[in-house]
Amino acid sequence: MCHTIKTLAKNGMGKLSCCDTCQVFFLQFNNLFIEFTDKELATFQEYLTNMDVEYWECKNQCKVMKRRIPITTLQKNLVLMFNQQEFAALKDLVFRNTTKPDHTLSISEIDHLFILN
Repeated sequence: MCHTIKTLAKNGMGKLSCCDTCQVFFLQFNNLFIEFTDKELATFQEYLTNMDVEYWECKNQCKVMKRRIPITTLQKNLVLMFNQQEFAALKDLVFRNTTKPDHTLSISEIDHLFILN
């Protein structure tokens, strides 16, 4: 059976793809890779929509942490942490708010430290 993977959204931190054959969504975000069914993706979208970013930024302000916005997982000792920029980029992917998912990203669109020797 031939699988066709289509890119739905892409930005400098990752991309959201879908397999037309399996109806599975693939979220690649920095070093994370998550597979979703249609229902799971909708639930994740709702979770992100209801996330109070300002609350977490304020609550964790005293802590020496670069990333203060948590996304909990079913594994009780695993929490995914994001800063505001990463969280916004994640939401852009999940809600497909990126432009031109098929175009090649330029170096300036990729948010990573590049060291040119």
